[in-house]
Amino acid sequence: MKQNLLKENRRSFLKGGLVLGGLALLKPEKAISSPRTPLEDDFKIITGPYLQTNFGNSISILWITSKDSSSWVEYGESPEQLDKKAYGKSEMGFKPAGRLNCVKLEHLKPGTTYHYKVVSKEIKDFQPYKLTYGSTISGNTESVLNTDPAKAEVSFVMINDIHDRPKSIAHLLELDKGNQRDFVFFNGDVFDYQSDEKQIVNNMLQPCVDYFAKNTPFVYVRGNHETRGKFARDFAAYFDHVGNTAFTLGPVRFVILDTGEDKDDTHPVYAGIVDFDQYREQQAVWLDKEINRKEFKNAAFRVVMMHIPPRYSGEEHGAAHCTKLFEPLMNRGKVDLVLSGHTHRCKIHPPAKSMNNYPIIIGGGPTDGNRTLTKIKATNKQIQVSMLDDSGKEVGSYLVAKR
Repeated sequence: MKQNLLKENRRSFLKGGLVLGGLALLKPEKAISSPRTPLEDDFKIITGPYLQTNFGNSISILWITSKDSSSWVEYGESPEQLDKKAYGKSEMGFKPAGRLNCVKLEHLKPGTTYHYKVVSKEIKDFQPYKLTYGSTISGNTESVLNTDPAKAEVSFVMINDIHDRPKSIAHLLELDKGNQRDFVFFNGDVFDYQSDEKQIVNNMLQPCVDYFAKNTPFVYVRGNHETRGKFARDFAAYFDHVGNTAFTLGPVRFVILDTGEDKDDTHPVYAGIVDFDQYREQQAVWLDKEINRKEFKNAAFRVVMMHIPPRYSGEEHGAAHCTKLFEPLMNRGKVDLVLSGHTHRCKIHPPAKSMNNYPIIIGGGPTDGNRTLTKIKATNKQIQVSMLDDSGKEVGSYLVAKR
């Protein structure tokens, strides 16, 4: 009965409508920028830089220019001496020469603060034997702390299911103002669907840039709504990573699963051009290998982050498929905690005998009064979870002790 009510609530909604290691937040009224509409002849940075990372002593710096360009990052350990230069990943001998820029700084020193500046040189004309450059532009010098992967404590916040409400990013992060966080985690459904670049910029990237993302990275996994719309196939190009992955930070092995769509692959809205069942099955094979890796087994804690929870999210096909595929593997791998969204109702589910052997934390959203910010801090001895509603009131907490 509760699952049926949950399904109806979601249907009604759909019809109706940080410095790294020391988070420094701006005031909420500064968090949203006006839409950027460069003139036809202007060459400028539309948004960025914004940071992503897998915490392997590397940091990805991304930005978008209004026209194709040759771009790079100048960086160093002093703001007065940016003596190193890095370019985007070469493909078949070609350096990138487009609008969407992603430059990864690698082999960084653990626990070291780096200063960086993004630079782009406009490509005005690209002939077979002659390339003509235009003006060169650069961003301000920013800083980022390369977190030591072996640190003793890790902390981050989770936002989920804000559904094209960009002001929610600033509002929720303001609830954690002044606290030290290693990253911000977006657990899917930041959007209703994917329409175009402007939507991605205005409703996520620019609010993140204005509020924290020049200095603190975010980690992002798709929700089912990011699989929808004509621009969904272009969506991943705006990020360094939005799919399944795994990384170790401090005492935690983080595993991220991309749960795909909750509708059946044969649903008429997809017109036969999706295959999320196979996509999830491939991830199950990957997860089976991951739980046998030494990085996973030797971690003090194992945390899985996935938009659709492995239980407690209704009877839609995708949710049931996640339970079937992932729950047995996570039980066998002795997962300590799962962080999810999707249901729009915040809830803490403790371990349940013969089902999930681990707690499942589900964040709320997206409307006023239902939005949540989930705060997580892990040491070698325990994981502390605190969930706040959008007024700042704690609406749930959980403590995971080391086994």
